[in-house]
Amino acid sequence: MSHDSTAAPEAAARKLSGRRRKEIVAVLLFSGGPIFESSIPLSVFGIDRQDAGVPRYRLLVCGGEEGPLRTTGGLELTAPHGLEAISRAGTVVVPAWRSITSPPPEDALDALRRAHEEGARIVGLCTGAFVLAAAGLLDGRPATTHWMYAPTLAKRYPSVHVDPRELFVDDGDVLTSAGTAAGIDLCLHIVRTDHGNEAAGALARRLVVPPRRSGGQERYLDRSLPEEIGADPLAEVVAWALEHLHEQFDVETLAARAYMSRRTFDRRFRSLTGSAPLQWLITQRVLQAQRLLETSDYSVDEVAGRCGFRSPVALRGHFRRQLGSSPAAYRAAYRARRPQAERQPDPESAAGPPSAPSSLHSEGGPVPLQTRRTAPPSPVGTSASLSSASASSSSSSSSSSDSGREAYAGSRASLPGQRSGM
Repeated sequence: MSHDSTAAPEAAARKLSGRRRKEIVAVLLFSGGPIFESSIPLSVFGIDRQDAGVPRYRLLVCGGEEGPLRTTGGLELTAPHGLEAISRAGTVVVPAWRSITSPPPEDALDALRRAHEEGARIVGLCTGAFVLAAAGLLDGRPATTHWMYAPTLAKRYPSVHVDPRELFVDDGDVLTSAGTAAGIDLCLHIVRTDHGNEAAGALARRLVVPPRRSGGQERYLDRSLPEEIGADPLAEVVAWALEHLHEQFDVETLAARAYMSRRTFDRRFRSLTGSAPLQWLITQRVLQAQRLLETSDYSVDEVAGRCGFRSPVALRGHFRRQLGSSPAAYRAAYRARRPQAERQPDPESAAGPPSAPSSLHSEGGPVPLQTRRTAPPSPVGTSASLSSASASSSSSSSSSSDSGREAYAGSRASLPGQRSGM
């Protein structure tokens, strides 16, 4: 699933400065970055596959800081170019950032701001979105990142419209992707945008991946609570909700249990989790429905009742909106991919809410393709799935980085393609 902003046509119309070339792609690497994400743009843009019908890009691998750069497994990399090489690129890719709790180097942020001002397309893969946000490039824009880190991104940069449901978000001149393999989806999308479906399809065949992957991140969300909510009085209400998903209750019920007005509860809940309580509750009910469809023989109607939906129609509607598939189709596809011995048909064992995070549904059923969706994303609608890893310190950033980001955000108020806040 992808999101293309309605602002994209305007943003795409921006012209590159004279010294930049559209076919040049600069990849910005940092020490501590994971090697998988770092290798994706190198593989997509750095190998000549003209024999397969894939137009050639010119790749510049740039070090975002002094090397050698350490990566996964203790490997050391030496980038052939420094930050100065970014000035020639029409596209700049930040594959990943080493830590969501530490600020990126200010020199690298300045280079990204200059590149954007001069018309370059800026791309953040996975946690690379944090670097783009620190540079002020995501202010007022839709964006995504790995679902586990989406709540932290939303809290640290409240002007960014974070949508953890998407595999990638294309806002014209600034693009972001979800975690790990979603970087491949976004890079293929870039090739498709530049050279058409045939070129992207040829590249996908060479990489042995789908040219367009269906679905979003919803299948991979877990249901653990954010670490930062643990000591808050609201934690008891959230825990109660998770334990009683099989009952019919609404947000007003949760607000009453917290001894708050609905308005105060909404505001407090969003400040703690980055998510609206109604969307959070719906997401948890859908996740519970997924689990029952996978582990029990309940009918869809029974699953709806055991997940607190008021009717099977409500379950089907929310399930399809979040996963792009009907409950029956999801179950059929899931079971077709699971060995018989791994199934757990005992309904009673799956009746109650799980006490541990659900397994990742990487083998869940295929969902119909939904691309180029033009409706604005809801902010962190599914960040109920926050894990303790995602709730790491949300206030770590240097004063120099913050001031640079704010100064840039203010200076680009009239840039084409900017989205107003929602």
